[in-house]
Amino acid sequence: MTADQPDRRGAGPATERRGPAPPGAAWARTTVVVITRDRRDQLLRTLERLAALPGRPPVVVVDNASSDGTAEAVAARYPEVLLVSPGRNLGAVGRTLGVRHARTPYVAFSDDDSWWQPGALAAAERLLDDHPRLGLVAASVRVGEDGRREDPLNAELASSPLGREPGLPGTRVLGFLACAAVARREAYLEAGGYHPVVFFAGEEQLLAYDLEACGWAVCHCPEVVAVHGPVGGVRGGRRAVMRRNAVLTAWLRRPVGVALRRTGRLAADAARRGAEAREAREAREALRGVLERLPAALRARRRLPAHVEEAARRVEGGDRGGCRPPEAGVG
Repeated sequence: MTADQPDRRGAGPATERRGPAPPGAAWARTTVVVITRDRRDQLLRTLERLAALPGRPPVVVVDNASSDGTAEAVAARYPEVLLVSPGRNLGAVGRTLGVRHARTPYVAFSDDDSWWQPGALAAAERLLDDHPRLGLVAASVRVGEDGRREDPLNAELASSPLGREPGLPGTRVLGFLACAAVARREAYLEAGGYHPVVFFAGEEQLLAYDLEACGWAVCHCPEVVAVHGPVGGVRGGRRAVMRRNAVLTAWLRRPVGVALRRTGRLAADAARRGAEAREAREAREALRGVLERLPAALRARRRLPAHVEEAARRVEGGDRGGCRPPEAGVG
């Protein structure tokens, strides 16, 4: 089995390295979980930002089989960080491994190029304390080293057609950005965390579906702010993987008709020629990935409850709150 193949066993055996607990760990209520792979310098920058937060929340870093000395650098510079090494690349499932190692009621997620604004985690804790049905807070996102630019995703989340409901603190959504989310640990684990069939890229929508299916709400709360400071461009092949995962998500949770239409649209795009050659190549790559993973998706298939399916259709009708078109995903 390669690292990029579906593996419902999840995390598997892992090693951990734990130094002295950070100041305030005994009364911390939120743990920050970070996944990383071969981006040592970006990760160290993120850990510096997290260490400067009020109360210095405990941090769990899951190293997805880096080969650039990430583990050694973290152990040397941040011995208080719990470093978990599964020994292979788990993709987004690495976050679930981190959540299992957390010992706080809430977990916030950062990637190796994102962090939280001061006060953001305390704001999320208040929201989760005050709204027992709230399972995940979809934060607003600021972009750049200084966090001055607003991510267009914020407007999409705020305009979700699902609107607001009594007893919830923000607009209901069926999508979010993984590195800008704070979850109730109980809810995350009940929903099963991120799914190994999709592995990585656009994985958030499936988790949002599963949280809602378990009775937990996902809400956009703009007062909780994460900063995304990406270095370099989009990794090669990401668009194809996101298209693949949008189709796989349909096979995992949506009616057969929806899944067939998504697959047919992807197949039609894959057959195009001429001026759209690049898009056709991406579609063919995505389609190959769907066919490789489809048996695992069918084995894990579980239809959404009627009320969640209805919400998914409402979101798709407005192309908002999902919060990207189905072929793109969020992330």
